Amino acid sequence: MTAGADDERLVGADRVLAVMAALAEHPSGATLEDVAQHVGATKSTVHRALATLRRAGMAMQLGRGVYILGDEFYRLAFSSYAARPERALIQPAIEELARRFGETVHYAVLDGQEVVYRAKVDPPTGAIRLTSVIGGRNPAYATGVGKVLLADAVGSEEELRALLGDHYPQRTPRTIRTAEELWSDLVRTRERGYGVDDQESEIGINCVALPVKLATNAPAIGAVSISALAFRRPLAELIERVDEIQSVISTLRGSAAE
Repeated sequence: MTAGADDERLVGADRVLAVMAALAEHPSGATLEDVAQHVGATKSTVHRALATLRRAGMAMQLGRGVYILGDEFYRLAFSSYAARPERALIQPAIEELARRFGETVHYAVLDGQEVVYRAKVDPPTGAIRLTSVIGGRNPAYATGVGKVLLADAVGSEEELRALLGDHYPQRTPRTIRTAEELWSDLVRTRERGYGVDDQESEIGINCVALPVKLATNAPAIGAVSISALAFRRPLAELIERVDEIQSVISTLRGSAAE
């Protein structure tokens, strides 16, 4: 195969992936024109990509020319997620925390400048459920889990600036806006062993987050947070129970060693 043909195949694969991502943004369905506008390609190009996805079962066509992700996509996604080693390790702990606190519990990992939510457990009853989703992302500087993971991964203010830059978009009036402020927060986070989100990502929601480590001096594989409505469960109340949260997370070390 020539280099030109190989490049053409790569572009085609990129377009197929872009179309798949566009369908994921339209869970109730999207027309050919919708998808073409989303990915910035011609209808004929998108139609060929959709045909490829449909042959693989990764997309399907509903009536009147509306496309959605196919059953095979979800089968692969859910079976892969269920088989992830970290899910089997993390799930019992976050379920226990959701039961004890009656609040939403997340498990997230750091991916560049953002955190990605790998697991979430809503409270069994009573509490308002948050809109966060597994696979969702948030900027690390504005979240408790992000601060915990940045504190573990970044060794200096210079490294922080290289990763995130000097100034950050303000999500709420309480959001940290500069690298200098964030570095000070990360130093405190590292010293006390937990991070906080004091309505910095969303007004009315606060959280406390702790790192997940499989050994005392090992790097964090992720972070667990408990999020709550600020008027019902103030941040100070969550902080008072950090030791209890840590005791539940610490059980993961024994599970990992088995």
